[in-house]
Amino acid sequence: MNKKILGGVIVFGIVLFIGFLSLCKDDWCMMFAWQKTQLVSSFDDCVQRGFPVTESYPPQCHAGSKSFTKDVGNELAKIDLIRINWPRPGGAIKAGVPLLVKGEARGNWFFEASFPVVLKDSAGTILADGIAQAQGEWMTTEFVPFVSTLSFKTQPTTDHGTLTLQKDNPSGLPEHDDALIIPLTFE
Repeated sequence: MNKKILGGVIVFGIVLFIGFLSLCKDDWCMMFAWQKTQLVSSFDDCVQRGFPVTESYPPQCHAGSKSFTKDVGNELAKIDLIRINWPRPGGAIKAGVPLLVKGEARGNWFFEASFPVVLKDSAGTILADGIAQAQGEWMTTEFVPFVSTLSFKTQPTTDHGTLTLQKDNPSGLPEHDDALIIPLTFE
């Protein structure tokens, strides 16, 4: 009777061990699966290691007890004032190729049918700047489509950067400043 129990425990242990190994995707994980979650330090790293990503916005990646949220800048905080259709937060753009920026903003985001747009790398170097132009009547409180094309003046020195869509503020008063900041990556 003891041999049957011992045999059952051994078989159960082997099945459990094989199941554990099948969950690991990296060679080093085979020995230290718990370390796999310990080494994840960002959303991108979490995704690259194959952990599950939610379908929510912004997406979240779950590595064991750790969760990482994709950086979408302040898009959600500004959604009632300005919306960007292209490029999307976290998107990749080609360095050196003119960047088409499209979206819609409330009429009070504009002044004289335009507002400033600035592209920087993560070192703070201005790569391109320009003006977004309203594509309709801007003297309204409703959303008005806008478009801007930015040509690179400088090549990025980093892999990441930001696109800033600044509310036009002809008064110069800081309490009227506002901006939508979109994180991007450079190809």
